[in-house]
Amino acid sequence: MTTFQDARAFLLKHRTDYETAVKDFRWPDPVPFNWALDWFDVLAKDADAADRPALWIVDAAQDKQTKLSFAALSQRSNQVANFLRAQGLRRGDHLLLLLGNVVPLWETMLAAIKLGVVVIPATTLLTAEELRDRLDRGKARAVVAAQDQVAKFASLGAGNIVRIVVGTASEGWLAYDEAAKAPESFAPDGPTNADDPMLLYFTSGTTAKPKLVRHSQRSYPVGHLSTMYWIGLKPGDVHLNISSPGWAKHAWSCFFAPWNAGATVFVVNQPRFDAKALLATIGRCGVTTLCAPPTVWRLFIQENLAAFKVSLREVCGAGEPLNPEVIDQVQAAWGLTIRDGYGQTETTALAGNSPGQKIKIGSMGRPLPGYRVQVSDADGNPAKEGEVTLKLGADRPAGLMQGYQGDDGRLSGAEGELYRSGDVVFADEDGYLTFVGRSDDVFKSSDYRISPFELESVLLEHELVAEAAVVPSPDPIRLAIPKAYVLLTAGAERSRETALSIFQHLHTRLAPFKRIRRVEFVTELPKTISGKIRRVQLRRLERDDDRNDSLRGREFREEDFPELPKTRSET
Repeated sequence: MTTFQDARAFLLKHRTDYETAVKDFRWPDPVPFNWALDWFDVLAKDADAADRPALWIVDAAQDKQTKLSFAALSQRSNQVANFLRAQGLRRGDHLLLLLGNVVPLWETMLAAIKLGVVVIPATTLLTAEELRDRLDRGKARAVVAAQDQVAKFASLGAGNIVRIVVGTASEGWLAYDEAAKAPESFAPDGPTNADDPMLLYFTSGTTAKPKLVRHSQRSYPVGHLSTMYWIGLKPGDVHLNISSPGWAKHAWSCFFAPWNAGATVFVVNQPRFDAKALLATIGRCGVTTLCAPPTVWRLFIQENLAAFKVSLREVCGAGEPLNPEVIDQVQAAWGLTIRDGYGQTETTALAGNSPGQKIKIGSMGRPLPGYRVQVSDADGNPAKEGEVTLKLGADRPAGLMQGYQGDDGRLSGAEGELYRSGDVVFADEDGYLTFVGRSDDVFKSSDYRISPFELESVLLEHELVAEAAVVPSPDPIRLAIPKAYVLLTAGAERSRETALSIFQHLHTRLAPFKRIRRVEFVTELPKTISGKIRRVQLRRLERDDDRNDSLRGREFREEDFPELPKTRSET
């Protein structure tokens, strides 16, 4: 039988041997296993790990830091588990977690796992109405929230749930600090089964109302062995993942993956993102592994990276594909290559450039150990370009969600022979995957398939472009033409001269069939609360030709610039 400890040890041993890891890795058997009790608490008693920092939080605004060992977090989460149990919470109950990067976030997560309580992670940016949706569809029985969230609940009529506040006590709310009075030892009420529910994530809703993604006591704790492998984590590492609580990536790399490895979760709280100060902290505190979204990497390279002396061994990017020019600048400054990885809220890391692999710039890597990925056409047949799908049945990866949970509690989306991700990629002869776009974002122009991401990457190479979103604009001859909604950098003018400069840039880098034909300068781009651009909203603007929408800006068309060179097909 393969245990969690066996699988972890195997991946650590073959951390840089991709071929062996993929060929011989086996997921742990789906037996009763409670990750917080059977792994974290055991790690907390290990002589080599007990006193090692499990959590290290630096608060830049208050110029202070907090360090908690594995042993201390084990004990404190026991107390929180006993406190929650005293409020009537039992195995299977749902708890809404509404905290920033504060110690109680990690304590409550561990406590809930020990109890068998299902956590609904939520960002503190949610509006009252969005919270109502989480409470209603998530069937929350309790909430643990920060003090600044209390006012949002006044109009929700949620008086029948257990309310716990971190910070100053409020009327109708229990003080989280009371947990410190609870017993320090915890006894579970029974075994935790592999398929017991553990997490309910609301997707970011780029195209529709957020779905409820349900993960089990197996899928995220055990499944994130693949994420540990992709990042390249080792025991004793100090790992910084730049991600906000409430989203899956926070659980990926601020919780499960580093603690699977026995590494320190390192967090920096800044009142406002400051790239220079963060880089200095990374160097001063000896951070060894770093994962950040492309937006952060783009801000980092605006600084003189070579001037920051760092102890980094591994650097990764996730959330969306990374543009090659960013990778080149980091390599030049630090001698490190940012390794891209890929996964979803519905999965753990399922493909990536892991340590030791040959890296192909622009590719998000190859399938990670434990994941049988098939690139499929619309009929489910293998293809060179198509949708990322996962084989189910005997090949079902441990890190795949149980399914999307409906209002009736039924699950869907992860049954049958294949799980369909909705993401389109191109697979080369070596098995490396290159992101093309969401299946609902890719469109045709003159019978050519157009990938918005590819065109957006070229736009972002222009010095005046801060953000961009490419969508189809209806055209009587070509069916559709690529159009870009562009947010310019601070100080750049939304002028004809700027538009001409961008069109000239595009002419030198894109083939005529996929060239952007229209550019609209806007002051904002529609985004989900997690920061993803809602292309579906922009597509609708183009389809309806709505010129009165508040998102509208100043549009320029390629044909308005006679000074642009003509290709043979256009003369």
